[in-house]
Amino acid sequence: MNVREKFQTAAQSMTRNIVIAIYDGCEVLDATAPAEAFEMANRTLLEQGGTQPAYRVSLVAENAGQVITSSGLRLVADSWSEVTTAIDTLAVVGGPRVALQCAVANYSLITWLRSMPDRARRLVSICSGAFMLAEAHLLDGRRATTHWMETERLAREYPLVKVDPDAIFVKDGPIATSAGATAGLDLALALIEDDFGKHLALAVARRLVLYLKRPGGQTQFSTHLRAQMVAGESLTMTLAWMEENFQHRITVEMLAEHACMSPRNFARTFLRETGTTPAKYLELVRLEHAIQLLEGSSQPLAVIAQACGFSTTEHLRRGFYRHLGISPGAYRERF
Repeated sequence: MNVREKFQTAAQSMTRNIVIAIYDGCEVLDATAPAEAFEMANRTLLEQGGTQPAYRVSLVAENAGQVITSSGLRLVADSWSEVTTAIDTLAVVGGPRVALQCAVANYSLITWLRSMPDRARRLVSICSGAFMLAEAHLLDGRRATTHWMETERLAREYPLVKVDPDAIFVKDGPIATSAGATAGLDLALALIEDDFGKHLALAVARRLVLYLKRPGGQTQFSTHLRAQMVAGESLTMTLAWMEENFQHRITVEMLAEHACMSPRNFARTFLRETGTTPAKYLELVRLEHAIQLLEGSSQPLAVIAQACGFSTTEHLRRGFYRHLGISPGAYRERF
């Protein structure tokens, strides 16, 4: 089956209703970026011979009418109480802290969200919208993420949520959460891939000039982002060196020498500026590359382990269990 035929097969599927919940003061990009990705999917399918759109996107708020976003731009929404059609995906968006706190305290909104597991196939949060899902107890016992500036607060205020502070997005069963506003696009692409396959998702990504998946694969460990967020500049060159030489044997002494520090001072500085140890950081870098090979090649685990700097296949397997809770083989089957 060629790409055109695959698009046409996808186009024959039912149109999925995407409902995005917004509120005064929310982030406009949280709502519009995913909406644009879904519309790009529609456009692509229709251009390739489809007869009906893949998605129908609507905005809802407590009251029908204009919603003023944090940037001052106004969006027009329907009332969520008047949504009677079947909901495929319900998405809640984030916003600056004051606006978000008002939304979390909105009894009508939270009560409506609590009813969603019986009404929607899947639930999604963009950026700090995860706080609303958490307030509705929809994230209890689940893995989730949010904007990196708010992960600690999410974990502190909702201890039943298993917060992943490094993830670009997390999918746990029928619920998916994403990091900052642009991560909503990453998640939207993943949802399009789930619904209609990789070919359509890749076509949408190309039109948006985006990676289908940012480097690091489905779990998005984000060591590249972590490297950009270190507290100081003393480790910049050393972190870059680790990225370039992860496949080789690396010790703390070697890293300390590269950073022109004593091993003890280097270990303290590394923990202070990155929030983790050199060994854990290096393991995450290696896992990122292992995930890319698992997703994009059929190489045996032993070859992948050696190529990514793991001394044995067992060490690769332990790293996967430690950070993902599954084996490399199970990860490959899933993704």
